[in-house]
Amino acid sequence: TNGFMTEEALETISPCLHAANVDLKSFSDDFYRKRCGARLEPVLKSLRKMKALGIWVEVTTLLIPTLNDSDDELRHIAEFICSLGAETPWHISRFHPQYKMTTLSPTPVAAIHRAAEIGKASGLKYVYSGNVPGDEGEDTTCSHCGEHLIDRYGFYIKKLTLKGTTCPRCGTTLDGIF
Repeated sequence: TNGFMTEEALETISPCLHAANVDLKSFSDDFYRKRCGARLEPVLKSLRKMKALGIWVEVTTLLIPTLNDSDDELRHIAEFICSLGAETPWHISRFHPQYKMTTLSPTPVAAIHRAAEIGKASGLKYVYSGNVPGDEGEDTTCSHCGEHLIDRYGFYIKKLTLKGTTCPRCGTTLDGIF
């Protein structure tokens, strides 16, 4: 979802909504106004409300070169997500020129990795690269001991080593809905 909804709508659907992946496109209201015809604050408010309602939340940011990829902006996004809870996953997706945005270059993979490091440095336990099939940033590791728990290739799980919902090495419970 783009996260642009009322509190009343969220309260109405929350008994049936167990998880949501919300696009946080930028941490700039100017970006939201110019690029999306919307505002940032309602999206942030929806994310906070979802967490308060007990909905499992994951956040996705499409990293667009020159538009939302500065270290400062990425730090603001990561810190906001961490304020929802360090267990909140952040998916950082690679931009590919399409439709009305064909004049920009694809996101360099190194920029995805840089954003992931910013997310981890901000305290997030689960930061993933997206639209980069085969990248090690697609995998889930134990937040306690670093053991590889889920190896992915794109949307496919190649290897799953969880024991139920726990790390087989240290016994730490993996956050999420399985």
